[in-house]
Amino acid sequence: MSTPNITLITSRDNSLLKELRRLKHDSTGYRKQGQVWLEGDHLCKAAILRGISPTMAVFSESFMPLASEYIAYSAIKNIAIVDKLWAEISSLESPAKMGFVIDLPQPTSILPGVPTVILDRVQDAGNVGSILRSAAAFGFKQIIALKGTAALWSPKVLRAGMGAHFTLQLVENVTLEDLKILAIPLVVTSSHQGEFLQNLKLPSPCAWVMGNEGQGVTSTLLEQAQVKVRIGQPGGEESLNVAAAAAICLHASSVQLG
Repeated sequence: MSTPNITLITSRDNSLLKELRRLKHDSTGYRKQGQVWLEGDHLCKAAILRGISPTMAVFSESFMPLASEYIAYSAIKNIAIVDKLWAEISSLESPAKMGFVIDLPQPTSILPGVPTVILDRVQDAGNVGSILRSAAAFGFKQIIALKGTAALWSPKVLRAGMGAHFTLQLVENVTLEDLKILAIPLVVTSSHQGEFLQNLKLPSPCAWVMGNEGQGVTSTLLEQAQVKVRIGQPGGEESLNVAAAAAICLHASSVQLG
C-alpha cells in the first residue's frame, strides 16, 4: 500500500523502526540521537502551530486514509508501519496511530531577567510535564532543570506537557552555580516556613523553585531565596504534590501581574 510519497515498513528488523524503538524506550535517548518522538495528533499539531517541520512523519498502516493532512507539512520522510508492529513504538495504552520525529532543539543558555521556573531534582515525568504546562499557561517563559530532574524531552514529559514545550525556553542539566546569571529573585515553597501565599506581594519577574518530590528544595537554594512561601491547607494535609503546588503558585503570580 506504499505510494511514491510514503514508504511502508513491514519488517521488525527495519533500521528506522529500530531508531524509533530506541526513542520510545530510552528516556534520555534524544540526547544521543538528536531527535525527539512526538506521538499523537495533539502533540504533532502543537508542533506544527509553532512552525516546526518534522524530520519524519510516521503513521500506522490503518491511519493512512487520514494521513494527507500531515503529509502536507512536508516531512523529509513519510513512513507507514504495518499495524502489528505499531505497538513497538507506541508509549500509549491506546496507540495514537501517528507521530512525528523532530530534530532536538539546539541547547539554549539561561536568559536573565525572564519569568522562570526552576526544577530542583523533580523526578516524576508526569509532574515535570504538568509544571511545564502550568508555566506556559501562566506566562512563565523559561524552565531551568537542575541536574537530577527528569529529562525534559522524554516521551512521558512530552505527553504530560501537552505541547507546552514548544512555547518555552528549556535549559537542562543546570548547576546551582549557573543560576547566578538569572539576576531575579528566587521564590521557594516550604511547608514549615515563610508567609502564606495569599498574604504576599510577589516579586516580578521572579524564579519559582519547585523541589524534589521527597526532599523538597535543596538547602542551598532555600538559603539563597529572597522569598519563602507557604500554601495554606485548611484541609489538614501535610503537603501538596509538586505539580499542584506549582500550578497554585504560578497562578498567584499571574493574577498579581494583572
